[in-house]
Amino acid sequence: MDDLPQWLPVAIVVVAIAVLVAVWFASRKRAAQAPTKPGNNRPRGLDALDTLQSWAPERSRILTGSERQAFAVLRKALPEHMILAQVPLARFLRVPTRNSYNEWMRRVGQLCADILVCNSSSEVVAVIEIRQPPAQESERGVKRHARMDRVLTAAGIALHVWREDVLPTPAAAREAILGAAAGLSPHEISGGGQARPFGMAGAPLAASALPLLEDDLPEATELHGHREPPPSTWFDDLDGAETDRAPLEEDAKSV
Repeated sequence: MDDLPQWLPVAIVVVAIAVLVAVWFASRKRAAQAPTKPGNNRPRGLDALDTLQSWAPERSRILTGSERQAFAVLRKALPEHMILAQVPLARFLRVPTRNSYNEWMRRVGQLCADILVCNSSSEVVAVIEIRQPPAQESERGVKRHARMDRVLTAAGIALHVWREDVLPTPAAAREAILGAAAGLSPHEISGGGQARPFGMAGAPLAASALPLLEDDLPEATELHGHREPPPSTWFDDLDGAETDRAPLEEDAKSV
């Protein structure tokens, strides 16, 4: 032992410290990449991101141009009712909690109804969906709408789908919505004639009844700096996000 260099113990201590430091950094890196909870794919490293700097917020409109036109139709058609826009399904639907509520939120709870018609007690009378022509919808969008439609039907909520390019007149909208709320059949709502869904040829339109809203003019948009709302396909991007769970398209079969 007396023949060992005096610097050897110091070197051993330094090497040991270096190894411990390396192990500590490696464990920190693994912890940052690991999910926060079993079944959750969100890395813990995301928690370190600053909410404002990483996702800089900007104002945007709540409704698109066609949705604003539809909102104006409903305000005129049903002045005694509450008209609400972009309400999440989770805000007006209750579900049993024996299964994962987070999973239900992932499937449909975070989706928003375009427009809600409510009575004076804030009870939902009808949901109005403003949608593109079928040929313009993506496959994911069609499946997402089908998933929402099944949930609303199961909850006993009247659903009215309007095409964005052919909106009903206020009179036709009032007749259809209040007639459905009263439990009348499409035959009775149409006055005994052949019922036609809005958006089909011959359906009553609001284009001539309601002029373009002042705030929808291009110069108004430029003047006030309004930003259009996020597209509805934003939810389709969520559906296609990488995850260990089954895709939402498959989940819809069990909804």
